[in-house]
Amino acid sequence: MKKPVSKDDIRKAMTQDVEQFLRDGGEVNAIPTGLSGHDAMASSPFTSKRLFLEPSVKRTLVPEVVATIEARRKDMLKRTPARKRTRLPTPRKKVIYDDFGEPIRKIWVEE
Repeated sequence: MKKPVSKDDIRKAMTQDVEQFLRDGGEVNAIPTGLSGHDAMASSPFTSKRLFLEPSVKRTLVPEVVATIEARRKDMLKRTPARKRTRLPTPRKKVIYDDFGEPIRKIWVEE
C-alpha cells in the first residue's frame, strides 16, 4: 500500500518550494495585517448586473398534465401488501435453570 502523505511531509515540501523560489531570485512581499485582497473601489460583478428586469408573469397551469403527474405519483406511493408467511413451529433449545440461576439442562421445545 502507498503511504498517505502526512501534514509534516506537505509542510517540508512547501518550505523547500519557497526556498527554491527565493534562491532563483524570487521576492516575497509583506502584506500588512488586516489588508484585504478585494479592491473596495472596484465594482462588484454581482451588483453591476441587473437581474429580473422584466415584470413577473403569471403562470398558467395545464390541469390535464398536472392530473396525470399526480395520478402517477399516487400510483407509485401505493404499496402492495407483503405476503404473510406461515411458519411451521420449529423446535428450539430451552435452558432449564435451578433455583439459584444455574443451568441444569437443555431441552428442545416446539412453539
